[in-house]
Amino acid sequence: MIRRRLIHVAALLSFLSVAGASANAGTVSGVVHNGTNSNKPAAGVDVLLIQLQGGMQVVANTSTDSQGQYHIDNPAIGNGPMLIRAVYKGVFFHQPLTPGTSTVDVTVYEPTTNPGAIQIPLRLLVFQPNGDKLMVGEEYSVQNNSNPPAAYFKQEGNFEFTIPTGADLDQVSTFGPSGMPVRQGTIDKGKGRYAISYAFQPGQNGVRISYIMPYTGNQAQFRESSNYDAQRVLLVVPPTMQVASAGFNAAGTEQGYNVFSKESMKTGNGFDITVSGTAPPPAEASANSSPDQVNGRDSGPETTIETAPARIGDEKWILLGGLAAIFAVGVGLLLRKPVPELATAPALPPSNSKSRKARRAEQQQAKSSAAAMTHVPPPVERVTQEVHSNLDSLKDTLLRLELRRQAGTITDEEYALERGRAEQLLRDLVQG
Repeated sequence: MIRRRLIHVAALLSFLSVAGASANAGTVSGVVHNGTNSNKPAAGVDVLLIQLQGGMQVVANTSTDSQGQYHIDNPAIGNGPMLIRAVYKGVFFHQPLTPGTSTVDVTVYEPTTNPGAIQIPLRLLVFQPNGDKLMVGEEYSVQNNSNPPAAYFKQEGNFEFTIPTGADLDQVSTFGPSGMPVRQGTIDKGKGRYAISYAFQPGQNGVRISYIMPYTGNQAQFRESSNYDAQRVLLVVPPTMQVASAGFNAAGTEQGYNVFSKESMKTGNGFDITVSGTAPPPAEASANSSPDQVNGRDSGPETTIETAPARIGDEKWILLGGLAAIFAVGVGLLLRKPVPELATAPALPPSNSKSRKARRAEQQQAKSSAAAMTHVPPPVERVTQEVHSNLDSLKDTLLRLELRRQAGTITDEEYALERGRAEQLLRDLVQG
């Protein structure tokens, strides 16, 4: 079983490298379900086929029949990753259409304007300097546990955020339960406050924000705002940098970055941050990256195309080349379950009355006692489960990586780097 799954992932790597047309190229069909109404078929829903290359272009459209079914024929299907968009009551719901796939079901939800539908389990801030510029990447983990399930959405803006004084907003993207990031247009509310209109579906969603700040003399001091209650806030910096903020404590490392954590940040409680030091710059953005690349919003009554902001100097675009790498750290942190496990408990002082060997024996005995109280799978079964989980995660990562490349949200250098990491992981799984 494990060998077959490894072969499947290896085949996926080869398949993504060629991205050729499949036997089912040109056709896609599926069913649109209403997740609020017991997943019953949703009739009369507009379904759009979106081509990612060239800026989220709608290339075909249809509507579901009385059974919630749709069917689209288009020669572009199968030549590269695309999107299926279902428009329900003015809200967009997306599912990826990857090469080799001919059936894509979409779940839509009744919209709600109740802000209590979402919670923020985690807010992440990552800092990356380059010369006299400091790039800040923020990621909010947004959980929708509404019951009955509903999509939280407001056309006038339903997620607000504030960037520090003197910062220059770069871009905002969101992702839903499918995990694929989509660039968002912003609503400028003045004085560093912005909002986006996005349908947060039941399950895990996320908002990613990046902005540029002055970094004169390799240091910066600024104040961050809290627009939402957050169960946990993390600050992440390269190991050669220093960061200080009241109430934040060291919480280990992630992918070579130092992590600092603070529990329970309440709305309205801003916090001051001091960042200093230098770090190697991220890889320069691909020469093929265009400042005029367009992307579409993920919600709203009409397709909205937004152009990227004008250049603010070469340093900014060097920083943009490292955006995906910065957020990769955030992905690693967000995928840890439960989140509090990231924090490291304070080490106990060594006891002079016991030898190191004796203490190790006591620790081993405690672990054995805890294991006896819970069901632990046999070693072979446990390893099999872990390998299966890693392979599923690897396949999902590869598909998302290819979608990001086609959508233009990742440079060629970043794509090659992340692809190489995935291939190395595959080799490690095969050898292990």
